[in-house]
Amino acid sequence: MGTLVSVNVGSPKNVQWRDKTIHTGIWKTPVEGPVMARRLNLDGDGQGDLAGHGGEQRAVMVYQSESYAFWKAYLGRDDLQPGHFGENFTVTGLADDDVCIGDRYRIGAAEFEVTQPRVTCFRVGIRLDEPDMPNLLVSQHRPGFYFRVITEGHVRAGDDIVRTRRGRHELSVADVDALLYLPDRNLETLRKAVDVPALSPGWQQSFHDLLAARDGTAPAAPPIEPGWKGFRGLRVTQTRRESSQVLSIRLEADDRSSLPPALPGQYLTVKVTGAGEPAPLRSYSLSDDSSAGSYRISVKREDRGVVSRWLHAHIQPGSVIAAAAPRGDFYLIDDGDPVVLFSAGIGATPVLAMLHALSAAGSRRDIWWLHTTRNRESQSFADEVTALIASLPHARQCVFYTETQGRLRRESIAALGLPKNAAVYLCGPTQFMTEMRDGLTGIGFDPARIHSELFGALPAINPGIVEGGERKPSHRPVGPPGTGPAITFARSGLTVAWCPRYRSILDLAEACDVPTRFSCRSGVCHVCVTGVVAGSATYVQQPLEPPDDGSVLICSAAPETDLVLDL
Repeated sequence: MGTLVSVNVGSPKNVQWRDKTIHTGIWKTPVEGPVMARRLNLDGDGQGDLAGHGGEQRAVMVYQSESYAFWKAYLGRDDLQPGHFGENFTVTGLADDDVCIGDRYRIGAAEFEVTQPRVTCFRVGIRLDEPDMPNLLVSQHRPGFYFRVITEGHVRAGDDIVRTRRGRHELSVADVDALLYLPDRNLETLRKAVDVPALSPGWQQSFHDLLAARDGTAPAAPPIEPGWKGFRGLRVTQTRRESSQVLSIRLEADDRSSLPPALPGQYLTVKVTGAGEPAPLRSYSLSDDSSAGSYRISVKREDRGVVSRWLHAHIQPGSVIAAAAPRGDFYLIDDGDPVVLFSAGIGATPVLAMLHALSAAGSRRDIWWLHTTRNRESQSFADEVTALIASLPHARQCVFYTETQGRLRRESIAALGLPKNAAVYLCGPTQFMTEMRDGLTGIGFDPARIHSELFGALPAINPGIVEGGERKPSHRPVGPPGTGPAITFARSGLTVAWCPRYRSILDLAEACDVPTRFSCRSGVCHVCVTGVVAGSATYVQQPLEPPDDGSVLICSAAPETDLVLDL
């Protein structure tokens, strides 16, 4: 039996952290007297980031007095008081290695069920002024856990905690936390975890995904190792005008060896010496079948595009371009289901490579080619697409001209009679992809089956950050320039020199207003994982589980050499 030592609540508020405003409810303080435990939270309590905290599955956060004693000794601190770890209940006797997912406890007039370990986010580090705290909570097996409220009722400090039921399979909080965040997972434990009905849906899905990957039932993934490391010279062997604004460029290895085949839909990152200083990088989709050992990219001339204007004006057979190996997770999966290749403008290039692959394989899948462009004059690859469609027994195409037909609407998509079980590959301007995704899901398509490509900066994942109006364009950081290795954020088109005043590459990216993704900021959650196009990094804080080769956790890393990142 345990004891409820303290009941702690707090409303979300904005706090200043570095140069950012964070909306968070992690500041909890003890309250006297009875407090009502309700289905979604305690009376007087709230959470700032409802995507990661709060709600029915995470109504009450629990942490132990015994862990407070551990951290006081570990961190050499004597200022830690109940609520410091953002918990609602400070308790004794409910250790993370003893409490199990699915355990039920009677406290006062209420009953609770354990649903999951703590979500490891950076805000606990802010609260404790210990940036590494999310990492430490997991590595030291002291995360704490969440309750769902089974029976609403009043609780108060001093109440006894009585276990009323043991969870299925008796998987402890510490074990389940390690199963998600630490390496060397046990397959049998994974199978038990997905068989615990009390486990929250988010953790259930994570374990289902891990289990599918271990069992080999997940969709085939591209090779982890790229075709080559860093950049190599590719020689231009042919150029061709596809329209007044689109130029195709055929590339072969400068050493005349055969280039490794790419997955249909992947892209090349090229470094164009002569277009600027330092040499700018851009990514262009491969636009045809690469199995013959050469590549083709197709570049639209943009009025403000430094690289595209240079390529249209200067590139010619015999020119040499430095290129990284094909990469990207937007690629065709051969699962036998119908496939919809849906594009706008120059977004046709990656799905055109998919169409080439389907034709080369003599596919008998039900194939739809949907393309929208301004008019016939702006339409690239028209004859090429028609010939490929004719080579496939179950393929058809529909082309929409916005100049005469207007923008494509949901009603027009619905009228096509597309098979709802199709895999959709979608590429074009951001607004087009958003509207078409909404239109497709609105008529019954599974969102998980709609795949899209985005060449610009990926949407930021910055939980709790209060956005201040429109996103600023990426720029060099304020202050004296660095003198360390050059870091290129390829998607953002920015190269800056590293400066040791930044703790990590993530900190530098934020100083440059490069869109970033993070949650723990301490090498636990892998939200910040970023592809390494060229160069190497070293970890200033070792992650609990290293990412795959060819990628880096930027929240915990600094450059070792000049570095090009897919960010």
